[in-house]
Amino acid sequence: MPEPCAYFRGEYMNPKDAKIGIMTHAFHYGTATFGGLNATWDEEKEQFCIFRILDHYRRQLTACKMLHIKLPFTEHEMAAITVEAVRRTGFRQNVYIRPVAYKSSESLGVRLHDLDADWTVIATVLPPFSSKSGLRCSTSSWVRTSDNQILTHGKICGGYVNGALAKTEAQLTGFDDTIMLTAQGHVSEGAVTNTFIVVKGRLITPAPSDGILLGMTRDTVMQLARNELGLEPIERSIVRSELYEAEEAFFTGTYSGVVPIIEVDLRPVGAGEPGPITLKLQSMYRELAMGRNPNYSDWYTFLKPE
Repeated sequence: MPEPCAYFRGEYMNPKDAKIGIMTHAFHYGTATFGGLNATWDEEKEQFCIFRILDHYRRQLTACKMLHIKLPFTEHEMAAITVEAVRRTGFRQNVYIRPVAYKSSESLGVRLHDLDADWTVIATVLPPFSSKSGLRCSTSSWVRTSDNQILTHGKICGGYVNGALAKTEAQLTGFDDTIMLTAQGHVSEGAVTNTFIVVKGRLITPAPSDGILLGMTRDTVMQLARNELGLEPIERSIVRSELYEAEEAFFTGTYSGVVPIIEVDLRPVGAGEPGPITLKLQSMYRELAMGRNPNYSDWYTFLKPE
């Protein structure tokens, strides 16, 4: 029977058998980095496509540097371990991949230095992401952390409490998701996603200086817009009013892909339905994630299940 697979302390096993102690530093202080990758199942070709795997691991190694985590792996070794973990699951459906590099010392005390570190990766199945016809979003009362508070260009585990607070607030008050602002009032990102808007036909996304993660899907969509649609993405600060003026808006993320936003703060975005640029990018990204666009073959890692 297919089952999730983890690589943990040099061995492949079911994730339920991979244990850490309750004194583990990362458990207490969030001193860890993580990633998220998809192994997209192509039913027709009976194979997986893992998208931009080396880029994901290069980014994680950069985040490790930020947290003084030293791993004995290169991005190519991490990729090979990941491919084997996905293969061992035996699944014939989309597989979600979660690599985590963490301070593994069983030692209390707030610090980053003189601590051991380890790396694990989990290959499992998550429920399909569903956004219906688009998301109804709020702007959050929770301010997005700045890069001088928690490093925003790395997926730092402790920093995601910020997004969790914002997402819960939104959903408990009747919205699907939320958009976080910086302390200066600039649009930053969703709880776990990057943000794009279309204003007067121009594709705009917050600048790296506005507390955003430099998302892999964000970068992919920017390249698709430039190469396939002839739209040059604009990276700049966005004020709240522009969310209400936008003709289109959408989130991007590895798990979710391209997700239309149809309402912000009880105001319709454009006509209150996904716009043409959003739908084109959504369709192109889906094809790309399955490995079906030969123009981007360097981004693809194909594998067959066991």
